[in-house]
Amino acid sequence: MPAKKSKEVKKSKEIIADFPNMYKEASKADLKSCMDFAEEYKAFLDISKTEREFVKNSIQACEELGFVDIDKKKTLKAGDKVYKSVKGKGLACAVIGTHPCSEGFNILGAHVDSPRLDLKPNPLYEDHETVYFKTHYYGGIKKYQWTTIPLAIHGVVYTSEGKEIEINVGEGENDPVFYITDLLIHLGSEQMSKKGSEIVTGEDLNVVIGGIPVSDKDAKDPYKKAVMQLLNDKYGIVEKDFVSAELEIVPAAKARDVGFDRSYIAAYGHDDKVCAYPSLMALLAQEKPGRTCVTILTDKEEIGSYSNSGAQSAIYENFLMELLAKNMGGIDKFNMLVYRKAMENTKMLSTDVTSGYDPKYPGAYEVRNTAFMSHGIKIEKYTGARGKSGSSEANGDFVSQIVDIFAKNSIPWQTGELGKIDVGGGGTISAYMAKTGMDVVDIGIPVWSMHAPVELISKIDLYYLYLAYKVFLENIK
Repeated sequence: MPAKKSKEVKKSKEIIADFPNMYKEASKADLKSCMDFAEEYKAFLDISKTEREFVKNSIQACEELGFVDIDKKKTLKAGDKVYKSVKGKGLACAVIGTHPCSEGFNILGAHVDSPRLDLKPNPLYEDHETVYFKTHYYGGIKKYQWTTIPLAIHGVVYTSEGKEIEINVGEGENDPVFYITDLLIHLGSEQMSKKGSEIVTGEDLNVVIGGIPVSDKDAKDPYKKAVMQLLNDKYGIVEKDFVSAELEIVPAAKARDVGFDRSYIAAYGHDDKVCAYPSLMALLAQEKPGRTCVTILTDKEEIGSYSNSGAQSAIYENFLMELLAKNMGGIDKFNMLVYRKAMENTKMLSTDVTSGYDPKYPGAYEVRNTAFMSHGIKIEKYTGARGKSGSSEANGDFVSQIVDIFAKNSIPWQTGELGKIDVGGGGTISAYMAKTGMDVVDIGIPVWSMHAPVELISKIDLYYLYLAYKVFLENIK
């Protein structure tokens, strides 16, 4: 009887799904690798807060490992490593496989933009002896979260003479930071009676940038003029140059460990750089794969993936076409039907984050279908909102392939949805990529406080995410 009971218990474990906390299951070696990978990620994140910075630093990492601009290659053979910058705000990079590109690609696709504040086209103004930048928020945010925290300014300004001026203020130890005020609690009774969406309005997100006037007592707007003079002296820009500027306001905080045990990371921009970084690292680990491996890092996901640097841009597809053509012998060898057939055989992971079950807010989640922090990666068959609107639902046979290779390579995974059906929802770049005919499924990790100025992720999830992406590139057919 005891032997029979033991057999029944074993069988029960095989047929019932179990998604354990990986801090319980991981070996000491895996935990050390997890912590080491987290340190590398934090260092990269601190210098890559904007999409431009992420792309610039990614290209540098690629070039250090032998990648070259695809424009410099007339043909491509197995083992070749190439990249293409997409307007400096997106990136596509690839390692050519031993199988012809006409058989399809293995693709990892993430986005590198994050919610933030952008400057308005005419942002500089003075009001009662204080100088401000007016902003327009980018992506979905809780506006009140952006007040009373140290802020930094990152980006570029293009002058009328055609010069590109890089600006990064607020990150250095001795840099000034910037600030959005809030109403003091002593006078805030009316404000506190408002809905959360109305406590701070979009037009209230004005950033304090100065408060000392020029010495000329007769000057018009002396405080504004003083700030503009500082900017002109340091960067050579004038006020009209703001119309061609791409300046972003982001939190000034660095990525930090959270908890006495350092199990979590708090940082700005986990969505979606926590998926973009391992997507890049998984590709950089390839030397001569079977199928050609590609990582695509896109811009503008937070506002619909539009523009010529967003996932809907033809430039990313042009890169895949160029890979195919040059692998076939040159640009003149390109054949649209062959390309379309290659897309049908292409497999892609849309690498984006998901919500993590938060015990403080259980009402937002359907506990049987949600992701838990530290339980590994999440396979999300569909995203969207209210009836799966806006979703690209993965085909079951493709999901089965993914589950199989994860099982064979000991990759822990969980599954579920973003939250309760009618509470909200969200989307990823998968829907735009699926239009080409490729198989796509969303795989990322859970995040707490998503779209807040500082978000939280689990280090063990990050580590297994990297391993999952690497396993996908090397094993899916």
